[in-house]
Amino acid sequence: MQAKRWLKRVGWLLLVLVSLALIFNQQIKYYLVGSYRPTITKTLVQKNQQKQVNQKDFDFSQTKDLNFQAVAKARANKQAVNIIGEISIPAIKMTIPIATGVSNTTLALAAGTMRPDQQMGQGNYALAGHNMAHGSKILFSPLYYHAKVGQKVYLTDMKHVYTYRIYERKFILATRVDVVNDTPEKILTLITCDATGANRLMVRAKYEGKVAFDQAPKHVQQALSSKYTNK
Repeated sequence: MQAKRWLKRVGWLLLVLVSLALIFNQQIKYYLVGSYRPTITKTLVQKNQQKQVNQKDFDFSQTKDLNFQAVAKARANKQAVNIIGEISIPAIKMTIPIATGVSNTTLALAAGTMRPDQQMGQGNYALAGHNMAHGSKILFSPLYYHAKVGQKVYLTDMKHVYTYRIYERKFILATRVDVVNDTPEKILTLITCDATGANRLMVRAKYEGKVAFDQAPKHVQQALSSKYTNK
């Protein structure tokens, strides 16, 4: 009899825990992503840039929606995120790590490079990031809600800061993979989902120049250093 009562209590406890998890699913997901604060150093970036690229990490067709299970799995496997820099748009208070590829683990915690041959300040530097919707301030969500033509975008590999200025904001079909192709012009292409998730928002910016990290304007250094950077 006591064993049955104990099992019944355990069953009710599990039911309550599962119910709470379902109720707070979104909040927990936001916390798991937003609390990811890796230390990004020049040494770390240089080390990660030298790692051999896995072509499978650039297969867009394998990218899935960012659900709770994907986020939890990514946090448990965060060492697999190959961080190579940061992106910041101070005007919309968006600063997140840049990592290699578009694997589900990478995109759950960072912006991902969309081609293996990309270099900051050269050709078309293309990045993908999730839009978590509902007015979220996480990952590329601020890009969807607040990005405007004329705003400056900063990339860093911890040695230099590369400055771009947004000149285009456009909704495109999800099949427009050509926008990731390299270009003779030095541009930045940022891709995230639209409100429905069926199509994409593309934000493009023109390259304006680069300076040594320590020579960048103080507010830019602060934007790039406040959450992740330990020079």
